[in-house]
Amino acid sequence: MSETKSAAKELKEKLFLDPKHAALRMEEKDVKEAFSFCDPYKEFLDAAKTEREAVKTGVKLLEEKGFRPFDPARKYLPGDKVYAVNRGKSLIAAVVGNEPIENGVRIAAAHIDSPRLDLKPRPVYEDAELALFKTHYYGGIKKYQWTAIPLALHGVIIDRNDRTIEVSVGEAEEDPVFCVTDLLPHLAAAQMKRTLAEGIKGEELNVLIGSLPFKDDEISDKVKLNLLNLLFEKYGITESDFLSAELEIVPAFKAKDIGIDRSMVGAYGHDDRVCAYTALQAILKTERPAKTSVLVLADKEEIGSDGNTGLKSAFLRYFIADLAKPHGIEGRTVLSHSECLSADVNAAFDPTFPDVAERKNTAYLNYGVVITKYTGARGKSGTSDASAEFAGKVRNLLDRTGVIWQTGELGKVDQGGGGTVAAYIANLNVDVIDLGVPVLSMHAPFEVVSKIDVYMAYRAFYEFFVY
Repeated sequence: MSETKSAAKELKEKLFLDPKHAALRMEEKDVKEAFSFCDPYKEFLDAAKTEREAVKTGVKLLEEKGFRPFDPARKYLPGDKVYAVNRGKSLIAAVVGNEPIENGVRIAAAHIDSPRLDLKPRPVYEDAELALFKTHYYGGIKKYQWTAIPLALHGVIIDRNDRTIEVSVGEAEEDPVFCVTDLLPHLAAAQMKRTLAEGIKGEELNVLIGSLPFKDDEISDKVKLNLLNLLFEKYGITESDFLSAELEIVPAFKAKDIGIDRSMVGAYGHDDRVCAYTALQAILKTERPAKTSVLVLADKEEIGSDGNTGLKSAFLRYFIADLAKPHGIEGRTVLSHSECLSADVNAAFDPTFPDVAERKNTAYLNYGVVITKYTGARGKSGTSDASAEFAGKVRNLLDRTGVIWQTGELGKVDQGGGGTVAAYIANLNVDVIDLGVPVLSMHAPFEVVSKIDVYMAYRAFYEFFVY
């Protein structure tokens, strides 16, 4: 005989918000699909450790699905698929919709840069017969996390003959790797008295790259000379060519399953390539949407979105204007009727460090994609704060299409917080809300996400594009 529910229990079920682990709300086949979805995502992470590599990988995937370079002189028709690359470091893709362009477009905007170590303009030096690179860290990092781990070198060099030389060392199985050294505990008494933030200082993030000398007794800096000679033999470069280079030190880790149950993915660069990849996959699956779908993959978010490849620049605004002009429509008219999901990650609750989060308003691994109505710091500084109307529209869309989602803030109110690109797109008079994947160990060289949350992000972006 089944137990009847009390009136209070029925009322509680009706009125209370009661989030549950997504796997308890999903069919087993859907969980398996989520796991399968993340296999090519891991391959993407390994292939796209810099913004340039993410653009190249993205273009390859777009062209395989029929996207073609954007021509601002053309009048595009429903179903047409185009893409535009901005200086090799940011990317826009669009699928033209059935509705007139003046009705607005639907935008998903993610960033493809991640915290790392950049080489200084004059990076190579020798000390104590060891050769090293001087670095300047990029984005918000805990500097001590970058010591004593395998590192790879990626980037481009423009030499004195205007030749572009692509560099990637440390990824292939046969490649050497590099590292930043650290003190042994036995001799670290003074270092251990530093604050955690100063445990490793910026000028101590020197990358070890060689130790063999050039065999000549008449010169100094023999190890540096030997290293530069090896680089000259391989790439044809001299020390002066570092002055016109973009070379980045990134972790040499491969993306791997995490956990005995393989329910998570550990990798460098989930922030924010997890949102970039899921939004890219969503637009690849989009065919003849109602409104034109636009994907933006931007550079420079980790250092404030400045520069001509970041979202403070005009490249998105110019693209929309060029798309609208052949139709006789002003770009501002299109943007004023547009909607955007600012596709960026949020902090997942970490039970090892619970004090920084407010449990009722934080994101959890495996509870689905995260809607963040506002970001910013403390008194909502630096946020766009989505309207109730647009938040309601996105919420109802996800509920209607069966996408599992949650809400989350970036820590306790006075703890710190952070920002996304949402504010810069909102400044174009676009309705914007943040939506992304919760991440453990965000900004560390090895971050963790849930496979289910990754899949739900993809589904959210797809449903947004096609509704």
